[in-house]
Amino acid sequence: MHPEDTKRARARQLAAQAAADGDPGDWFETLYAEAQAGVSVVPWDDGEPNPHLRDWAARASLVPGVRTLVVGCGVCDDPGFLARLGCDVTAFDISPTAVAEARRRFADSGVNYQVADLLAAPPDWDGAFGLVVEIYTVQPLYGAARAAAIEALPRLVAPGGTLLVIARATDEDDPVRDPARMPWPVTKREIESIAGSTLIPRSLERFDDDEDPPTPRWRAEFSRPGAVVGFAADMRHAEGREGSA
Repeated sequence: MHPEDTKRARARQLAAQAAADGDPGDWFETLYAEAQAGVSVVPWDDGEPNPHLRDWAARASLVPGVRTLVVGCGVCDDPGFLARLGCDVTAFDISPTAVAEARRRFADSGVNYQVADLLAAPPDWDGAFGLVVEIYTVQPLYGAARAAAIEALPRLVAPGGTLLVIARATDEDDPVRDPARMPWPVTKREIESIAGSTLIPRSLERFDDDEDPPTPRWRAEFSRPGAVVGFAADMRHAEGREGSA
């Protein structure tokens, strides 16, 4: 078995069972609790900020203080990375164990960690964030939960704000998704549909990462019309230029 398959075996087992049961979220808590007990691993806990987020942030001209939401944060350091850049960061996850561990691990980060569900986000988060960051949280969702997550993301973005999405990519228009092979890559149709009726697509990059073997990725930006919130005026989305597809 490939080392990556071994690392993901338990997570895939839990995800497949959740897909069969129509239970989109509880398996994350099971996995994090097992990892805390030392009997499982969280395959996406890399112990460092996502490199594709770092690359984006190096070009983004973030203005200190922009109210930022990190979706499905787990115990990664993406929220802390954004806080160190001066963002006012709230980060959430559906797993109480993950949130407790993130609070412990990053106690001095200044991040406001919360237990919450993207599919039932607090009403006061609607249109509240100048920057919303979603990395790898759509791709482990299956079926109706996946569609609901895609629909939920735009509601979090403030007028003038930006949604950044990073995900595994597939070139297939309508792939047959094996329930036992989580994560399920995101199609171009899915990534473009995130805009919904309220956001404007600003850039869509399709690239191969540096893993061995390389994994295809999407990095997409969407903005909500309105006064620009939390970014310098020379940002790509403020100028209305699109990246390569």
